[in-house]
Amino acid sequence: MSIKRIRMAMVGGGEGAFIGAVHRIAARLDGQIDLVAGAFSSDPKRCLSTGQTLGLDPARCYGDYQSLITGEAQLTADKRADFIAIVTPNHLHFPVAKMAIEHGFHVLSDKPATLTFAEVQQLANLLEQNTSLYGLTHTYTGYPMVKEAKHRVISGELGAIRKVVVEYSQGWLSQAADEQGKQAKWRLDANTSGISCCMGDIGVHAANLVEYVSGLAITELCADLNQVLPGRALDDDGTVLLRFNNGAKGVLMASQIAVGEENNLRLRIYGEHASLEWAQMDPNSLWLRPHNAPAQLLRAGVGPLSEAAMTALRTPAGHPEGYLEAFANIYRNFAAQISAYKAGQVSSNEAFDVPGIDQAVRGMAFIYNAVAASKQDSKWHPFTMDH
Repeated sequence: MSIKRIRMAMVGGGEGAFIGAVHRIAARLDGQIDLVAGAFSSDPKRCLSTGQTLGLDPARCYGDYQSLITGEAQLTADKRADFIAIVTPNHLHFPVAKMAIEHGFHVLSDKPATLTFAEVQQLANLLEQNTSLYGLTHTYTGYPMVKEAKHRVISGELGAIRKVVVEYSQGWLSQAADEQGKQAKWRLDANTSGISCCMGDIGVHAANLVEYVSGLAITELCADLNQVLPGRALDDDGTVLLRFNNGAKGVLMASQIAVGEENNLRLRIYGEHASLEWAQMDPNSLWLRPHNAPAQLLRAGVGPLSEAAMTALRTPAGHPEGYLEAFANIYRNFAAQISAYKAGQVSSNEAFDVPGIDQAVRGMAFIYNAVAASKQDSKWHPFTMDH
């Protein structure tokens, strides 16, 4: 049976961008999505150059996102893009998403969803008033063994969750000279990044991973965010104590000044009967440690795994599946969600395992709550949804 490909347009991700190429690789990995248009840069010449390198029709390499959205909207339904991927700095996420939704396009956006909490509330309201689908690229939920960990928690193998520890350590902003890079400049600027650098960039990934795998919701937190290098206006390091809706406690550590670290995202979940441990830099492995029994190393593609994990796998055992494949799982699931929508079938984010507006709102709430709590002398603060 032939598969009708989903058409994608991209905003951002031009020459010199870090994440744009990753999105494009992920989108085409399964052969279900075609890139048909883009506004890759605010520089029209650079945008056209990027588009030509990618083999696009020059007429569909637009000078800005406004022209892209209005131009694609004028095309016939069998030609125009089905969804728009947003891979820009944070300050453009909301205006691009808003205009795209208002013109009937689906949206898949980088995280965090918006620059401010007020914007993410507007985005949620806009989606309630329209039929567009919305996805958020919380990439780490796409790993097969993360899905297996979630399954093990849901199945009750761990028993009641008692404690969660998540760490996300990087070292790429550990020196003052690192601030001069393109990716660093916008992340350390509140006008383009928002109220947080470290928590907004990687801490929010850690918080999302905790809630995704554990099935718990953060209800209170105590935060200590820091600007370790002198002169920085936004945090580059932080620790957050967590309380969850079942009474469990947790710790979230995030740092971009941890010298020598690359992309060390590590999750540990402790239940009453067993614990789980997963690390992004060894993604095919999941440790299951029962009480008073030998630890078990679960490996991707080896032995019986959950349907969710098996569906996310592409290669035989012993062939590492990493960041690009996890990213591609988000894109593949979103493409399937759009296909179901077109066919008039159930197309909820939950049904297709795609992070959506609920995760977008909670992510922005986490950032705002962590920043606010860090400024206060009192210890615990409620995880509020009003900022």
